Amino acid sequence: MKRKLISAIGIAGMVVSIAACGGEGGSGGSDKGADAKELTVWLTVDAQNNWPQLVKAADAAVQKKHPGLKINHEYYGWPDKNAKLDAVLATDKAPDVVEMGNTEMLGYMVKGAFAPLDAGEFDSSDAWLDGLKASVTYEGKTYGVPYYAGGRVANWRKDVAASVGVKTPPKTYKELAAALDKIQKKQGNKFSAWYQPTRDWYAAMSFVYDAGGAIATESGGQWKASLSSPESLKGLKEFKNVVDSYMHGDKTKDESDRYIVYGQGKSAMIFAAAWEGATAEDPKNDKTGKLKGNLENFVMPGPSGKNMPVFLGGSDLAVPVKSDAQALAAEWINAFTGSSGQQGLMAKGNLPNNKTDLATLKKDPKTAVPATAAESNWFVPMAPGWGQVEKAQILQTMLQSIGTGKKSVEAAAKEADAAIDKVINTK
Repeated sequence: MKRKLISAIGIAGMVVSIAACGGEGGSGGSDKGADAKELTVWLTVDAQNNWPQLVKAADAAVQKKHPGLKINHEYYGWPDKNAKLDAVLATDKAPDVVEMGNTEMLGYMVKGAFAPLDAGEFDSSDAWLDGLKASVTYEGKTYGVPYYAGGRVANWRKDVAASVGVKTPPKTYKELAAALDKIQKKQGNKFSAWYQPTRDWYAAMSFVYDAGGAIATESGGQWKASLSSPESLKGLKEFKNVVDSYMHGDKTKDESDRYIVYGQGKSAMIFAAAWEGATAEDPKNDKTGKLKGNLENFVMPGPSGKNMPVFLGGSDLAVPVKSDAQALAAEWINAFTGSSGQQGLMAKGNLPNNKTDLATLKKDPKTAVPATAAESNWFVPMAPGWGQVEKAQILQTMLQSIGTGKKSVEAAAKEADAAIDKVINTK
């Protein structure tokens, strides 16, 4: 599930207010508020609309241990959640539990908005998916608990593939390229064998990480951009090859309306969030009338010979440092995201927060593809200035320059590295 990173906490004076609290210190975990009589939990409408019974179950589990505890719930849409959170964090009435998109966590952790937690207190923390674990970890401390995940898969039209004699999804990148070459030749240059928006940095960076590269690396507490490394350049050049060979749409677009374009029937494949294929075949978006039951997810093979590492989106739960019930908040989070909660979330079509449960999904044909794809994953650099990198759209600018041919891969990567290095270590 894609989330927009909030690069800075918006309310003036909030940072000073948080800093004045001093934090709870230590390596994580707090007994603060263990005897509190009231708990306030902020979640997005996803929980309210899709799995309210899991919320009730968590409430019941905590209230059984703490008779008389009152638990308040507030639900927010993603677009307005953070503005309201920023506003309340500047006061003394912070919620005790708050849901965050995993890419939103970093800006708040850097600013000291969340209390440190003891990861050992939470179910399956030793098996959290790598990308999700990274999203709640800053400077060696844990500031949140992964809730659920959403990955990326390849999706193509079975009828178009069959028209060139391909009856099964490719297992290797070589097989994929061979199939796409046949499709592109048959369909002509007004058709995109692979609709891959140029500015889609989630896909592009998968190529970078598959090649052994990285956006930035850390050494001695300092981060340095590494898009110009030989490994990263190899990945970027293969991404350019994909765009040059198979993407015949507007090469200045991002991925925000990819499912709509896919539904128009002018492309044979996408590499996207797992929900996008199903959304494209919805009658509201399917302009061909041929997509229902004709689209197929498969694990994206990487040029390296391994499965393509994918960006894991999803949600985390955190405890604001200003909460007066931090201990109870941690209990509620564990009740909600623990073993029984993960089973409930998986039943609703989500990926779990841990490798143990993920392994069970691999055994079910209905969930094997997204579960297998999620095993190999990457996450953004957990650097203090990463929010500024995203806000400036440095990666998107680089990729558009590469995709349109405005600049060479080497020149665009070098320019991006310089821009990243200016801000990536700045809090």
